[in-house]
Amino acid sequence: MKKIEAIIKPFKLEEVRDALSEIGISGLTVTEVKGFGRQKGHTELYRGAEYVVDFLPKVKIEIVLADEIVDQAVEAIIKAAHSGKIGDGKIFVMPVEQVVRIRTGETGEAAI
Repeated sequence: MKKIEAIIKPFKLEEVRDALSEIGISGLTVTEVKGFGRQKGHTELYRGAEYVVDFLPKVKIEIVLADEIVDQAVEAIIKAAHSGKIGDGKIFVMPVEQVVRIRTGETGEAAI
């Protein structure tokens, strides 16, 4: 099993969710986060004063999947989240040792 964490632009969330649904992924966790990479923030004007916004709003999607579908999921996220502009995001794939469904006690892939 693998865990995919994808950091994307907030307005791309629906497109990514739809793309994942199309390949049969029905569950995911979404968290509103802030951060920056090469964008290094930007400046904004508020009541005539200019100030720097260091951390930009992003969305983090977390999914735990069987190994066989990971590449398909990564491709779906890339296609849906891509805008070609700086700040499109990142995808991290990492191993998961164990999953337990609390309600039933199921473990492993049965708990996904």
